[in-house]
Amino acid sequence: MFFILSKTAAFLVLPTNFLILLGLAGVLLLATRFKRSGRRLMAASLLLLAVVGFLPVGLLFAHVLEVRFPPWSPARGAPDGIVVLGAAIDPDLSQAWGSAQLSAQAERVTVVAKLAREYPKARIVYSSGTAALFPEAPPEADFVLPLWESFGIARGRVTLETRSRNTAQNAAFTKALVKPKPGERWLLVTSALHMPRAIGCFRRVGFPVEAYPVDWTTYPKLSLARLLPPPLQLSGNLRELDKAAHEWIGLLAYWLTGRTSSLLPGPAG
Repeated sequence: MFFILSKTAAFLVLPTNFLILLGLAGVLLLATRFKRSGRRLMAASLLLLAVVGFLPVGLLFAHVLEVRFPPWSPARGAPDGIVVLGAAIDPDLSQAWGSAQLSAQAERVTVVAKLAREYPKARIVYSSGTAALFPEAPPEADFVLPLWESFGIARGRVTLETRSRNTAQNAAFTKALVKPKPGERWLLVTSALHMPRAIGCFRRVGFPVEAYPVDWTTYPKLSLARLLPPPLQLSGNLRELDKAAHEWIGLLAYWLTGRTSSLLPGPAG
């Protein structure tokens, strides 16, 4: 039930979708005796879309999450294992074209070439089933092995976790699969924006991992020059707002349902 709600109710409360639905409700009210309320809803929808579209609201919300965990430092030595979370491969396009088609989160899988070379004894786990509500393509993990082989990573080093459909299941199913021993050090590779929720889920199931964030979309320190968007970036700002809102909504929902260790996990645990 939680998974179904995350793919339906969450879609409706994303800022862009909500504001468009608000405007459409206003249009429908124009044909009723509540036409004044309809005009107000339409005006509010347009005004709010303009505000969040032309101002870097999404970047500000994303920045709070992306700087939550710093880049991983190799000073502590080689890890025993590396867990990579999915969303880097589009399974539908990959099935259609017969090879791994990477998404905007591609660094989740490409950085493993570097890590595998630097830490040849580390186990590698790719955790991703399918996040689609009505899946038609094979699990995302099915396409990662040929890609990593082309990077020079032997198949024998890789363990695939193909059942998980969300971040909470990534944590639970991966722990059950690899059975980490006390004292082992595991890296968790996922996008910086997603890292707080991911770390919270792994802590919740008792699988201690070290954050290895990738795919940053904001700078370490924000400045006015970096926040002011170029002209006519309405669609880009709305897209960034929806991405950030998705994570904040996910953090709240996971915390309320006991799927994460805290509302906003940080390095201290």
